[in-house]
Amino acid sequence: MSACIEKMPGYVEFGEFRGAAPAAQKVGTFAGVFCPVVLSMFSALVFIRMGYLVGNAGLLVTLAQFALAYLIVLFTVASICAISTNGAVEGGGVYFMISRTLGPEFGGAIGTLFFFANVVSSALCISACTEALVENFGPSGYLVAAGHGIPDSWWYRFLYRTILNATGLCVSLSGAALFARTSLAIWVTMLVCLCTVLLSFFITPPMEIEIPASNPLSANQSRFANYTGLSMATLNDNLYPQYGVDYSDGGQPVDFAAVFGVLFTGVTGVMAGANMSGELKNPSRSIPLGTLAALAFTLAWYLALSALAAAACSRSLLQQDYVFLLPINIWPPAVATGMLMATFSAGLSNLIGASRVLEALAKDDIFGVILRPVVPRGNNPVAAVIISWLLVQVGIMAGSLNAIAQVNSVLFMTSYFAVNLACLGLDLASAPNFRPTYKQFSWVTCLLGLIGCAALVFGLRPAQASGAALACFSLVTALHLWSPAAEDPKWGSLSQALIFHQVCEVLNLL
Repeated sequence: MSACIEKMPGYVEFGEFRGAAPAAQKVGTFAGVFCPVVLSMFSALVFIRMGYLVGNAGLLVTLAQFALAYLIVLFTVASICAISTNGAVEGGGVYFMISRTLGPEFGGAIGTLFFFANVVSSALCISACTEALVENFGPSGYLVAAGHGIPDSWWYRFLYRTILNATGLCVSLSGAALFARTSLAIWVTMLVCLCTVLLSFFITPPMEIEIPASNPLSANQSRFANYTGLSMATLNDNLYPQYGVDYSDGGQPVDFAAVFGVLFTGVTGVMAGANMSGELKNPSRSIPLGTLAALAFTLAWYLALSALAAAACSRSLLQQDYVFLLPINIWPPAVATGMLMATFSAGLSNLIGASRVLEALAKDDIFGVILRPVVPRGNNPVAAVIISWLLVQVGIMAGSLNAIAQVNSVLFMTSYFAVNLACLGLDLASAPNFRPTYKQFSWVTCLLGLIGCAALVFGLRPAQASGAALACFSLVTALHLWSPAAEDPKWGSLSQALIFHQVCEVLNLL
């Protein structure tokens, strides 16, 4: 029976196109998946936007939003784990896995979506790193004497973003394996920084904190806000929503959708490990184990920091000073180090992830002559890295971190929708080339993840979601009509799987 299945048109095993995996595999679960996923998920949120979340949404709504976001991501991770344990996995992450079972049209569209999602996410992290740099070392920075910091204006911030992005380019050109190995050291450093933050809530006495000059709206308000220390009265004041304005985005009003859009950027790094599948010793084992462990780790920290911030900081401090963790820390340079390392490493991880997806699209000839020059001659995809870097450079011109975060959330929610849809189709069709070893998923988890992503993205950002969906549908159609890869009969195909499933049902009836 298996021999007959393997001879069917449209049947393909994962490793069939590019040959066996190279003998010199690189990194394991902890350094290759767990650390990159944790660093990507923390990124801007853990140090720079916790006050924005709790100060506007209140503790109860913030916790509910985290629960909702993690539930959707958990369903999506189950789908990713199923797809990643379906055979030999090479470079390109989730794109490689899906394209080998659903064909080049659907796989190419999802891969393109992943590519742009990673590009926007890298721009988001670079912008966050620049904000952290100015808040610490700017004219009114916490770590420099007044008037002696680095200059601050729109053009100076663009210059800082450009320098950071260029630094990321240099590291990326050195190879992803180098970043994977250094991510362990970065992770340990950031963990120490987070521990000082946690400890500070219990040690730092109550004080008045001056609102930073980077808040242009503070001129019309009190120049000081209260850090009360852990207090039930403060906790009660911060339990419920009280939406204000976003001082980092020209005083734009904040609502539930805006807060969730920023919060969701803190859970979009779950594919950082899958994106580096080509650098892993055992991707089918490392991706599920490392990703699930990283989810549990980051959720615990997010919940703890949300509760402590709500119990120790006044509403005005949370809303008017997004980097409030700096002045209340027992050693402020620790927070500054955490801010810079978390955001820069996350931006670098996304830049590397984007380049690997683009490299995989080029190798598979999805877009024909358009991407053929991107195919690398050696092990490092130099052209793909440079193209990804240029697009990130365009993205950082947006300026506002929160504005980039909204686009980033829409792209990733749409990506997660596509992953759940792909896994649902494969499971319901009983595709002969879909035999994952990861069993903690079903069509129910796929459907719940799919519905959750669709409801959130269309409910919160209907115009942007409609545009992303239309672009994906148009791309699937265009690839079906014109992609050279679509003419290759050896690709996997969901339609072939459906035909096979119906034939089996009829044979069973006989």
